[in-house]
Amino acid sequence: MYKRYKSFFESLINQLSAINYMKKPILEIKNLVKSFDNVIAVNNISFEVGEGHVVGLLGPNGAGKTTTILMLLDLITPNGGSIKIFGKEIHKNREEILGKINFSSPYVSLPGNLKVKENLLTFARLYNVKDPEKKVMELAEFFEITSMLNKMTLNLSTGQLTRLNLCKAFLNDPKLLLLDEPTASLDPDIADRVRNMLKIMQKKHNVTIIYTSHNMTEIEELCDRVIFINKGKITDDGTPNQLIKKYGRKDMNEVFLTIARNGSHSRSQHKEEHE
Repeated sequence: MYKRYKSFFESLINQLSAINYMKKPILEIKNLVKSFDNVIAVNNISFEVGEGHVVGLLGPNGAGKTTTILMLLDLITPNGGSIKIFGKEIHKNREEILGKINFSSPYVSLPGNLKVKENLLTFARLYNVKDPEKKVMELAEFFEITSMLNKMTLNLSTGQLTRLNLCKAFLNDPKLLLLDEPTASLDPDIADRVRNMLKIMQKKHNVTIIYTSHNMTEIEELCDRVIFINKGKITDDGTPNQLIKKYGRKDMNEVFLTIARNGSHSRSQHKEEHE
């Protein structure tokens, strides 16, 4: 009985996933282009992200992922195309939009000469958080950093800094969260704890997340959709299960290697290569 209806239910799930992509877009990117001198970093990409989705933005080093995120934060200006967040153009509504989004990356350091609590209170006030002291303590408890609130930030370990950055990222209850390799350099235990914390916060607040990572196991665990970028162009887009099936691979790690090395190609092409 299961085998008889398996293909039907797989098709139904894929259709429902496609419908969910279109529900209430939080982020709309159209024909986005960015070049540096003669190098095109982002080449005419377009996609939408619906409310409450966790979308993996994947690709090899230099693919254009970080450049795309920097444009979403309005830190660099596109050469062409448009970015709408919450239905409004980021460049024309910068202050309003940035107050509702946040960003975390292990490659961006908070001031090391401030104590942990001082850093969090400073950002809480920048975001006009009501009762910043209460908010900081709530998040510090959730991310398990209460014991280090009076430590100097420069003295924290990598795992502690990651949790501090995530604590900062949730201060303003963001509707859109941009996470650039948040578990990079963490040991498996701390990385697993961080992912569990993220899942709880995402579900609790229905946060839309754009997530970059080179850890395909966590992409399968966290993301309900994946967008691949290579050489500035989108090469594929789908749920992890859809892409694994399309490329005839056993997991997302193999899918990543296939796309990074060969570009987008179909399952039939994969079969032909191995016949």
